[in-house]
Amino acid sequence: MPLAKLAVASLLIVPASALAQQTQADAPHSPDDPIIVYGRELEQIGIAQSGSQGVVGYKDFEDRPISRVGELVENVPGVIATQHSGTGKANQYFLRGFNLDHGTDFAGFVDGAPVNMRTHGHGQGYLDFNFLIPELVERIDYRKGPYFSDVGDFSGAGTVAFKTWDRLPAPVIEAQVGEYGYYRGLAAGSIDTGNGGALLVGVEGTFSNGPWVLDEDLEKYNGFAKYSEGTAGHGWNVAASLYHARWTSTDQVPERAIDSGLIDRFGFVDDDLGGRSSRYALTAQGRWGGFSANAYAIGYRLRLTSNFTYFLEDPVDGDEFQQRDRRGLFGGAASYAADFGSVSIKVGGDLRYDAIGKVGLYRSIGGRISDTVREDRVDELSAGLYAQAQVTLAPGLRAIVGLRGDLYEYDVEAGLPENSGDGSDAILAPKFALAWAPARGVELYANYGESFHSNDVRGATISIDPATGDPAERVPVLPRVRGAELGARIEQGRFTASLVGWWLKLESELVFVGDAGSTEPNDATRRYGVEATGFWRPTDWLTLDGSAAFTNARFRGVPAGLRRIPGSVGEVIAAGATVDLPNGLSGTLRVRHFGSAPLIEDGSVTSDPTTLVNLGVYYRTGPVRFGVDVFNLFDANDADITYFYESRLPGEAGGVEDRHLHPVEPRQLRASVRLTF
Repeated sequence: MPLAKLAVASLLIVPASALAQQTQADAPHSPDDPIIVYGRELEQIGIAQSGSQGVVGYKDFEDRPISRVGELVENVPGVIATQHSGTGKANQYFLRGFNLDHGTDFAGFVDGAPVNMRTHGHGQGYLDFNFLIPELVERIDYRKGPYFSDVGDFSGAGTVAFKTWDRLPAPVIEAQVGEYGYYRGLAAGSIDTGNGGALLVGVEGTFSNGPWVLDEDLEKYNGFAKYSEGTAGHGWNVAASLYHARWTSTDQVPERAIDSGLIDRFGFVDDDLGGRSSRYALTAQGRWGGFSANAYAIGYRLRLTSNFTYFLEDPVDGDEFQQRDRRGLFGGAASYAADFGSVSIKVGGDLRYDAIGKVGLYRSIGGRISDTVREDRVDELSAGLYAQAQVTLAPGLRAIVGLRGDLYEYDVEAGLPENSGDGSDAILAPKFALAWAPARGVELYANYGESFHSNDVRGATISIDPATGDPAERVPVLPRVRGAELGARIEQGRFTASLVGWWLKLESELVFVGDAGSTEPNDATRRYGVEATGFWRPTDWLTLDGSAAFTNARFRGVPAGLRRIPGSVGEVIAAGATVDLPNGLSGTLRVRHFGSAPLIEDGSVTSDPTTLVNLGVYYRTGPVRFGVDVFNLFDANDADITYFYESRLPGEAGGVEDRHLHPVEPRQLRASVRLTF
């Protein structure tokens, strides 16, 4: 079987390698279309609106050991991507004291197309980057806080935008093998079609069992094609992508089961869990001087089987449940920017339509549906308009003022007629910023902004809890987020650094919980913190970077002893060193640490801190690169994520409150061979 998987991965390489061999590796790039090498060396002074935004270029993460695609977001300082289920499921994200679940309050884009899913079967804002091929990412732009007019939904904590290559610097073929049945094949290359056009094609196949007692049996396939003409300042592109994965999950397990020896640390309670997911997308982008536009059409499916409480509700058949989502997603955005001396303006808008043919929650036994809790059809349409002006008040002093308005309309056709309905909601969000450069290579920032995250619109029409039959409280569709920030940035040659202090406040709101099919109260919150980043390339062969973020997060308007926010990680620290020697030898050592978090409101139960170290060593000789990645170098016995809730194991008389954890994967080694032309 391992040989068969390696053979399939190799077969994926063949079509693209034929294409790659036709590519000229030294195809010229227009001066208007620069290659972003070390993105963190790019000058941001005079351009950035805040101290917490930045750019990461392909060289920053080209040789960075990545065990799963979602970890690409950890190039954003202060962000942690974890997992509590199978590899094919979206990651769990943490930023600025938020447990962002699978994406709420963290907006993600790829080539201008939104990735967050509204009114999703598993969780609002579901943010799954598994369809990305890391080697095809040219740059990552990140912005934190609600200060930017061109993005609305889910942007309260931050925004990350991935841009794929128009032309690869060189075609690549790569094969990877690793412990625990890991196999991956990749091939990608570009063809110069003449008249300034280029066609890029990439394919990828990944298979893995993981360290789990129950094999993960991951099968993941990705395909990507992109045709581009022109330059970054005057050109267009159209792209198509295809993603499919299926896997078996080992979800979080109760600590008592591990401590008692009932199961191994990497063991399982329910062997029927897992899922399959597919995504098909067409995207297009164009820029003609100050005018830019993009459009997208996305087809998406997810089937996910889970069981978090085991036999708590049903001692005979268990608490297993299944979630499904099937939709088409269509939309686009356009903007126009112009300069008038000391004043520059930008106006734009976006439109999005989610045609959700099925979003459902079901009880299941043995991985098969036994009963329907709720199954709905939803149409959700949104339109946003914004205007922003930047005024140079004096040499080195800029003021930025923006206003964004969003309108949402929705129609829910519920399986239970009492939960059907339609409606609309709207919100206006102002943005303000000051940027002052008092000296060469130094800029100070002050920001205030408002934004929102949409709630699952099934929660806006609900009347009856479908699981219990009790009356259910409705949720607001567009709860507001308010934030402010003071920051400083230093750019001195190959050294850059930033320091910011920030504050965020969320309205009191109700949240629709996809795992329960109903609404759950959530109190108002406030968060504040400080973040620092640094990047230094003292020589051509050595790069050092680091970041640290510290957050205080509390509920508002609740009794003094119940103000801790479960899952709010208080500290995130990351650092790395990369060596790239002239003799072809290079290496990367990275450390990632996130501190403990309260798991219940009184703070009496907390998670343990987690620290991981990854190592990558690579050797290039001619067109060949040999690589060895070691994940969890010191074999830390930590948790990737921890929860606290009541569950019931076979043989237990009743429910038991306990910590439930998903362990980090043990130390493992992966070897790779990469060929470029």
